[in-house]
Amino acid sequence: MIEFTITGAFIVGLMGAGHCIGMCGGLVGAFSQQLSNQPNHNMLASQLSFIFSYNLGRVLSYTLAGALVGGSASLLSTLFSLDSYLIAVRVFAGLMMIITGLYIAQIWSGVVQVERLGKLLWRAIGPIAKRLLPIKNLKQSFIAGLLWGWLPCGLVYSTLTWAIAANNAQQGALIMAAFGLGTLPALISAGVAAQFFAKWVLKKQVRMISGLILVIFGLQTLYIAFGQLS
Repeated sequence: MIEFTITGAFIVGLMGAGHCIGMCGGLVGAFSQQLSNQPNHNMLASQLSFIFSYNLGRVLSYTLAGALVGGSASLLSTLFSLDSYLIAVRVFAGLMMIITGLYIAQIWSGVVQVERLGKLLWRAIGPIAKRLLPIKNLKQSFIAGLLWGWLPCGLVYSTLTWAIAANNAQQGALIMAAFGLGTLPALISAGVAAQFFAKWVLKKQVRMISGLILVIFGLQTLYIAFGQLS
């Protein structure tokens, strides 16, 4: 199961480009523009150094979140022997994978409603993140990415359910790291060449195929979960 989930997480990140650019692309573009205007700096070098620093922090925040929820699930199952709980979580993870696939295929956008769950957390983190503006150095850009990784995002929360179902801190971290790596092309292109990548990844055929692949992964997850009931 875990191999399928890691692959699925990467595809969610890669093919959720439209959502990623909408959520974070403006931030990346604005920050990179700020750096490029600094004196005695090569424009392209400033943009790339900022983008990689920012995204390193963002992917690290996803990885830490995956380790946290995966480790917590493992601890609960050890302390309380919650086998039925883990099966239920795997069923939920499979359903979320299917729902996310439908979103990427542009069949149903219900997963976006999940973003409401993160608004309370962002109310606490948002003001801290805004204090970093304007970004003036790589350290600030890294911290900004680390904080903005907690920006309410339905795709992130959906993938976190897979990290919970993994029932292991290391595997949960790997799932979320794979998701983060999958988002890199979208957000790197958002700062450098957004139109080229977005035009390809947002093609109807590409989104449909990717979404259906995720639906298959979700059905596979459900099959494994229900098989554990017997």
